[in-house]
Amino acid sequence: MAFNVLVTGGAGYLGSILVPELLSRGHKVTVLDNFMFAQDSLNAVCFNPNFSVVRGDCRDKNLLAQLIKTQDVVIPLAALVGAPLCARDEIGTITTNRDSVVALSKMLSNEQMLLMPITNSGYGIGEEGKFCTEESPLNPISLYGTTKVEAEEAVLSRSSSISFRLATVFGFAPRMRLDLLVNDFVYRAVKDKALVLFESHFKRNYIHIRDVARAFIHGIDNFEAMKGEAYNVGLSDANLSKLELCQRIQQQVPKFTFLEAPIGEDPDKRDYIVSNEKIEATGFQPQFSLDKGIAELVKGYEMISNTRYSNV
Repeated sequence: MAFNVLVTGGAGYLGSILVPELLSRGHKVTVLDNFMFAQDSLNAVCFNPNFSVVRGDCRDKNLLAQLIKTQDVVIPLAALVGAPLCARDEIGTITTNRDSVVALSKMLSNEQMLLMPITNSGYGIGEEGKFCTEESPLNPISLYGTTKVEAEEAVLSRSSSISFRLATVFGFAPRMRLDLLVNDFVYRAVKDKALVLFESHFKRNYIHIRDVARAFIHGIDNFEAMKGEAYNVGLSDANLSKLELCQRIQQQVPKFTFLEAPIGEDPDKRDYIVSNEKIEATGFQPQFSLDKGIAELVKGYEMISNTRYSNV
């Protein structure tokens, strides 16, 4: 069944993959984006009569009220993403990541579907050896994590919503980001051949950007069975420490050398392992492994050699 879909922030890292996928399935997609990174990531879909784009701010309530009138599905991707960017603009982070989503949740009718990405960084620091499930307490340790957790509360206060708690995302996209952990480490392996690790034992979960897009499409296709719930979205075989991630990269970039720093701290204190059993029980299975993603990134970094593809 084809729907009218509004994607805020649809020209960003995830949107630049998700929007073409939605269009390929016959949905009519409207993107609202402020194009703050001067990105042209949706050029390839402008030919499609089912695609429309609005340059604007997701915090503009009057604009949102107009846009949602004809929408069946709303996917609010617009956000300031990552701890460094959020620390640089705290007001923008709160008003974009939380307040705009709270306002949107109140505007939508019960018949309209809302699918929201947050982050499993909301788990903060987990218990050693214990998997974080959707029932685990949320304890965000950054402004980014806090605003996303608060946005999720608003989203799930309405019955016609799904929240996806995304693992650390990796992989190539038309609006690329080099500051994400896997993308960053592979870039350093390819370009610098070396990396210094701080607190290398810290663990987290990972997921390919195309599997994230697939999770949203799965949520739309199975909305009645999945609505009203939060779902972790990650690779169940990729709960890895930073040291283990570097070892996996080294298998494909043999000249890559990494050292563990005896002193110093990583400003990102996330450390947890995550269970993805809940979404897997709905029939969703990722298709892109960590090793495939590393191979993709190694190939892609032959084409780019600067850091303009970053939120930092």
